[in-house]
Amino acid sequence: MKKTSLTRLARREEIGGYLLISPWLIGFVAFLVIPIIMSITLSFTDYDYVSKPSFVGFDNYVRALTNDPLVWHSLKITFLYTLMALPLELSFSFGVALLLNFRGWGLNIFRTLFYLPSVLPPVAVSILWLWIFNPKFGILNQFLGWFGIDGPGWLYDPGWALFALVVMSMWGFGRGMIVYLSGLQNINTEYYDAARVDGANIFTTFFKITVPLMSPVIFFNIVMGIIGSFQVFAQAFIMTGGGPANSTEFYMLYLYQNAFKFFKAGYASALGWLLFVVIMAFSLLVIRSSSAWVYYEGELKGR
Repeated sequence: MKKTSLTRLARREEIGGYLLISPWLIGFVAFLVIPIIMSITLSFTDYDYVSKPSFVGFDNYVRALTNDPLVWHSLKITFLYTLMALPLELSFSFGVALLLNFRGWGLNIFRTLFYLPSVLPPVAVSILWLWIFNPKFGILNQFLGWFGIDGPGWLYDPGWALFALVVMSMWGFGRGMIVYLSGLQNINTEYYDAARVDGANIFTTFFKITVPLMSPVIFFNIVMGIIGSFQVFAQAFIMTGGGPANSTEFYMLYLYQNAFKFFKAGYASALGWLLFVVIMAFSLLVIRSSSAWVYYEGELKGR
């Protein structure tokens, strides 16, 4: 009798648990699992939202890799952006985190102020930077003018547009800064005390203690940065539309144009899965290299 009661109680608890998580499960299936399955299926079809999808096999993938120069151009633009923006954002956010990793009056205020820009809506941020980059009345060219420098056209100049978006990307350094700050505050201060006793200077402690112990955090930010930078969309869509002269035609923007401007849903789905492969390849490259430079406390070289 006791065993039967316990079984019923366990079953009730199990049912109750599933009921409690059912909103998340429904959302997970409806907004993640089903779209993924539909996207994979559509990538093998020719579909324009109106007519019935027609199966074309790997034609979309073959076309993207061999017959569409804009695919490779947009990948090149995205890669160049990542190559410039990611190191700048990582190093700048790390430097600011180091400056804020002290105890003192007002530091919480500065931490909040530095983090706030990273949570602002991308549309609002893009409109703000449109004003900043305006070659006629933008504050950036006015600032350069005080030093006798004739500012460039920024977003209106094919040679400067991509670099302008790289500069704008620094606006969101607060995300990485918070992660770095959390890692810095978890470092045991006994390491620094022992280093001072041994006569180590600030540079030695930074490169021999801080950087090795922060390497897992750096590794995390690199992987997340790669994933984020390869999916840049809102800035280019709002500020340049891919121009001038396709100088800011990011991969995600080109994917969006195929899906909602040219109504090529099947081809856009194939582009999406190709991007998934690219991001996965770069992420795996960083993960595989981590054993040589990521140090976990208590382990040797991450092994």
